[in-house]
Amino acid sequence: MKPKKSEKVDQFIDALPENIQEITTCLRNVILETSEDFTEDIKWGMPSYSIQKNICYLQPSKNHVNLGFYFGASLIDEDNLLEGTGKQMRHIRIKKLDEIQSEKFKALIQSAIESKA
Repeated sequence: MKPKKSEKVDQFIDALPENIQEITTCLRNVILETSEDFTEDIKWGMPSYSIQKNICYLQPSKNHVNLGFYFGASLIDEDNLLEGTGKQMRHIRIKKLDEIQSEKFKALIQSAIESKA
C-alpha cells in the first residue's frame, strides 16, 4: 500500500516553476517511498510529512528545494548532508535533480522516523 498523495500538495507543486517542480516531485517520491505510513499535508505553507510526529518537509524556493528535518539536529549524518544551525531543524539544499541521492536521503528519513526526538 502506498501513502496517499495529498491533492493540496499536488496543487502546491503544480504552482512551482518547472525546474523547482521537478526537484520537489522527485524528493516527494523519495519521501513517500521510504514509508507507507506517511501523512502528507501542507503545514506552515509547505509540504510536510508526518507519522504520529513531524518528520520532514519540502521547502521550495526560487533556486533550490530544501529537504528539511524537523528534528535533524539529533540525526546521525555520516555523509555531512545536513545544513543548518537551529536548535532542532536541519535541511539538505538541492539545486539540481542530479544532486538527489535517493538512498542516502531515504536512510536519513528512516532514521528520522525511528528517532525518539
